[in-house]
Amino acid sequence: MLSGISNCIVCNAEFVFLSMIIFSGCKINLGLYVTEKRSDGFHNIQSVFYPVAWNDVIEIKKSNSPNKFSLIEYGNKKICKLNEHLCYKAYSLIDKQFHLPPIELHIQKTIPSGAGLGGGSSNGSNTLLLLNNYFKLNITFKELMQFALQLGSDCPFFIENKPAIVTGRGEFIETIPLDLSMYHILIVHPAVHVSTAQAYSNLKPKHNSMHLKDSINKHPGNWYNTIKNDFEPYVFSKFPHVESIKDFMYSTGAVFSLMSGSGSSVYGLFTNYSHALKCQHYFRAFQSMLVESNNIYAEL
Repeated sequence: MLSGISNCIVCNAEFVFLSMIIFSGCKINLGLYVTEKRSDGFHNIQSVFYPVAWNDVIEIKKSNSPNKFSLIEYGNKKICKLNEHLCYKAYSLIDKQFHLPPIELHIQKTIPSGAGLGGGSSNGSNTLLLLNNYFKLNITFKELMQFALQLGSDCPFFIENKPAIVTGRGEFIETIPLDLSMYHILIVHPAVHVSTAQAYSNLKPKHNSMHLKDSINKHPGNWYNTIKNDFEPYVFSKFPHVESIKDFMYSTGAVFSLMSGSGSSVYGLFTNYSHALKCQHYFRAFQSMLVESNNIYAEL
């Protein structure tokens, strides 16, 4: 689970970590259907989550501060109150059970917030993983999943971080052997913030007659007619230039393109690297990332 470790020393034949880091990636939605509004206020969905290595970096250190939890963010900072931050909530959940010492958490943010990529959810879940490894708490996978669900609907996925069909409000995760490593994945974020609550309020849940598992097993070139995102009509009507990103991706050779989450990021799968790079250059005014499976090519 742990992607990186730094600044460790040996003491009494055991490793004592002065600090530890983890790379916190994001996801794209290969299809997203809102099938039902639940009695608890959440919505049931059907989607395929695919992990992408557009990473934030989270570092943990023990702290001598009188504050139990200190958070320092760099880069694409998320503006919110500390007690609303998912990393703080993750620490609070674990601290309640294990009575942790004070810590500092440093986050280098590159994933845009409110972009439909799950960056904040990933940060929260990876903080759980980091705390478990750093303090050697031996929390089981099942317990980590339960903690993650308390943080948010998208969070359990990032504990295992493998391609999966996700249903319910996000708690039912079925990993699938989906490999897109032969494609160059371009993600463009058009600097538009879409309110998730508003997006949900502007769509009518409906049952998806074609099971996503059947569609995802087909070649991505056949996904155009069978895999959709229920949020696109609302977002495209409100922000037409978001739809133009999807259209341009297809016109420059994308095998498949779709908006991720409730927006506003749009991704495209390309077989030709030069076509993907051309498309990324065209949208150079926006933040973007070009990756191949788990390898980052270029960020703009």
